[in-house]
Amino acid sequence: MIPRYTRPEMAAIWTEEARLRVMLEVEVLAVEAMAARGEVPLEAASAVRERADFDLDRVHELDRELKHDVIAFLTAVAEKVGEPARFVHKGMTSSDVLDTAFAVQLVRAGELILTGVDRVMAAVRARAFEHKDTVCIGRSHGIHAEPTTFGLKLAGWYDELSRHRARIVGAVRDVAVGKLSGAVGTYAFVHPDVEARVCAALGLAPAKAATQVVSRDLHAAYFTALALLASSVEKFAVEVRHLQRTEVLEAEEPFTPGQKGSSAMPHKRNPILSENLTGLARLVRSYSIAAMEDVALWHERDISHSSVERVIAPDATILVDFMLHRLGGLVEGLVVYPENMRRNLGLLGGIFYSQRVLLALVEKGASREDAYRAVQAAAMRVWAERVPFRQAIEEDPALAGRFEPPELDALFDPSAYVAHRDEVFRRVFDGASD
Repeated sequence: MIPRYTRPEMAAIWTEEARLRVMLEVEVLAVEAMAARGEVPLEAASAVRERADFDLDRVHELDRELKHDVIAFLTAVAEKVGEPARFVHKGMTSSDVLDTAFAVQLVRAGELILTGVDRVMAAVRARAFEHKDTVCIGRSHGIHAEPTTFGLKLAGWYDELSRHRARIVGAVRDVAVGKLSGAVGTYAFVHPDVEARVCAALGLAPAKAATQVVSRDLHAAYFTALALLASSVEKFAVEVRHLQRTEVLEAEEPFTPGQKGSSAMPHKRNPILSENLTGLARLVRSYSIAAMEDVALWHERDISHSSVERVIAPDATILVDFMLHRLGGLVEGLVVYPENMRRNLGLLGGIFYSQRVLLALVEKGASREDAYRAVQAAAMRVWAERVPFRQAIEEDPALAGRFEPPELDALFDPSAYVAHRDEVFRRVFDGASD
């Protein structure tokens, strides 16, 4: 599938024409490497380089007859090259050219995905510094917990994205492996030096040990890295979806002039971008499972992996690229409502100060169990009667008189919860300031 937005350069990687062009370059480089070793006449290698080409329609026509895509491709190339074509694909097997070309495609796609990650990270960083001091309620189990800042929330996103970036860099590096070692990987008819020369020209490393194919654990790691990234994109999207709920409304996706939210209800402004990202993450994760299923092949090779990869490789890379573009725009345009954050902080009358009161009682000599029991009783009154938490403490027989008014003033200070935000920012952003 190709979403409405797809970067042309990403889509171009996965066209059939592009795939065959990379395969053609593998074949030409192999002839040239053999010529450098004296195994192919130099003039033949020059002729192959000059004439090597194919017509896609002709490849399709031949494939209908031959029912073998690589042979159809080689036959179409031979028709263009003429007599020197007898040196093309010399000693090689189909997977030599298929796997090596596939590695080139995966590397190119991975490099584009990294540019998308960088855009999202830049957007998250900018918004994190913008809202470093914007205090909001933190939630656990969806219930008010203690204050944090919106910037700290985004700093966590940035830290998570930085780990994904490192994983993808590693996955791209590891999958950048080619092989030209023949039918079962023994170099029976192709010298290892030929493989080394071809891989070097393509920016790949030769497989240290291959069968007829490059081991698919490398590819599974690549698609798993994409799936992990997609899962975090979903995590961020789910957070936005919750924050946009009418009862919360602390942040909202951008709603552009002329945009409509519902065919029936003109008042609707729905988190459609985030919901879309949630759905697409499910697809990307499924591709990682398919890639892991490709690891186990019969003996030195079968082709059960081939049909899978022709679907999941373009789909996963295009979808992740699309998701990053969508997330980047969402974060850049995210509408934040600090006044609603302040409103929500006060919904339960300061009940989130419960741990500060608990610890203050312990400091005064109370056992933790007794302190917890007393503070919880006051907090439950807040839940039941919606009285201010400070009032509940001052009117509770077990707590009345334990604190002087200045002590309670100090305990009911929200800034104490976020006093170390600068340290977190230093750790996440490598000491950089806004």
